[in-house]
Amino acid sequence: MAPTIVVVDHLILTTTFVASLLAFLLLFYILRRRSNENSNRSKINETLKTVKSCNDVDIIIVGAGVAGAALTHTLGKEGRRVHVIERDLTEQDRIVGELLQPGGYLKLIELGLEDCVKEIDAQRVLGYALFKDGRHTKLSYPLDQFDSDVAGRSFHNGRFVQRMREKASSLPNVRMEQGTVTSLVEENGVIKGVQYKTKEGQELKAFAPLTIVCDGCFSNLRRSLCKPKVEVPSNFVGLVLENCELPFPNHGHVVLGDPSPILFYPISSSEVRCLVDIPGSKLPSVASGEMAKHLKTNVAPQVPIQIRDAFISAVEKGNIRTMPNRSMPADPIPTPGALLLGDAFNMRHPLTGGGMTVALSDIVILRDLLNSLVDLTDKESLSKYIESFYTLRKPVASTINTLAGALYKVFLASPDDARSEMRRACFDYLSLGGVCSSGPVALLSGLNPRPMSLVLHFFAVAIFGVGRLLVPLPSVKGLWLGARLISSASGIIFPIIKAEGVRQMFFPRTIPAIYRAPPTPSSSSTQ
Repeated sequence: MAPTIVVVDHLILTTTFVASLLAFLLLFYILRRRSNENSNRSKINETLKTVKSCNDVDIIIVGAGVAGAALTHTLGKEGRRVHVIERDLTEQDRIVGELLQPGGYLKLIELGLEDCVKEIDAQRVLGYALFKDGRHTKLSYPLDQFDSDVAGRSFHNGRFVQRMREKASSLPNVRMEQGTVTSLVEENGVIKGVQYKTKEGQELKAFAPLTIVCDGCFSNLRRSLCKPKVEVPSNFVGLVLENCELPFPNHGHVVLGDPSPILFYPISSSEVRCLVDIPGSKLPSVASGEMAKHLKTNVAPQVPIQIRDAFISAVEKGNIRTMPNRSMPADPIPTPGALLLGDAFNMRHPLTGGGMTVALSDIVILRDLLNSLVDLTDKESLSKYIESFYTLRKPVASTINTLAGALYKVFLASPDDARSEMRRACFDYLSLGGVCSSGPVALLSGLNPRPMSLVLHFFAVAIFGVGRLLVPLPSVKGLWLGARLISSASGIIFPIIKAEGVRQMFFPRTIPAIYRAPPTPSSSSTQ
């Protein structure tokens, strides 16, 4: 009897073991199959996403700052399906990009974005006041021929950008997403789209026939689309003066200080932005208190007496911020499927506040060109339009860039007699009024950005300075100093013009860009 019981128990155990093993294997098979199905489903979804991106997006825009947000709204309004990817969609707090010149405001009107300076406490700017050695002169924008609404505008940069983002996002064919673009997707020399990381950290790719990179001065994508030659001639130290009145309301104020300019302009009804330029790359330490000491000891005595106490109070409050002033001439590498825009592409010293004017002017040119190209998948035609864009933008952009670089160098204090004489001549020339002030201010404001006008006025200042040295009677010393003054002026402006491109700046019509002006739809279709 006992052996029978042992055999039965052994049989039960064996059966149980085999059944458990089979159940385990069945469970493993089911789980693995489900995992494979999920994997296949994910691959199918990813493929569908890729196909959807290719089919549903015309243009990818990297960055939604001033240039990116304005461009997104502009192209979206034209019916393009736009996917914009911005690193941070929260309101930014910057110390530059706060002054829009009248020429830029006209472009804003042309793009239908003028309402974006409303409801942000933006201030009208009607010109500049220039201070030097206890003297001052007021320079008004030549606005007589424009509507009464046309003027400069100054504001908090973040508020302005948020208004444009909101307006762009309201368009049904615009998708605005927070994410960080890590690279451009290239295939056989053609940019197909971008690889980016979402806010949640997911790595994705997006595809479109055209990718426009406008991710700002710190762009990590520009190297494959241009030859960047970035210079940092100085740094701005930024302060906010509260509840003070500028000597000339609704005017920017420029103090020709030692060693470099100090700027003041309103950014709201109760705040005035102050930017102190410090040449070179080395700055006094903010954390150790060296910066505050420098501002109170060396800068404050040069500030107009009416706002000096407010300046000192702002320094003592301690909210001191710095920003490198970058300069980079536009030197693109024409690349099928992509182009650069904004500070990612072209920068100039912010002394003249011309950056936003250049960006908005570029957007108008690009909009007009792309209007004639219905099919962005036509790679050959698109490449020609991109090349044409780089050519057509040059005269306006280069004039504003050259003026910014030249004016900054002229406004710098220098131990050199010729440079000091050029600085004095510039102040006195602008103080003459008439065409001597309206001409340069029209250039500065972006209302008349003509390269030849810039060169004529620049050398008129130099000749004016030489003339003063030869009155009442010429002397050997005066002749020698005059010759050095002309040489110094040439040494300032000609290298800047050379970097911008003489041919592109003065003779753009000699450059073999196929579409020098937007062609008619019929001519576009025959290309």
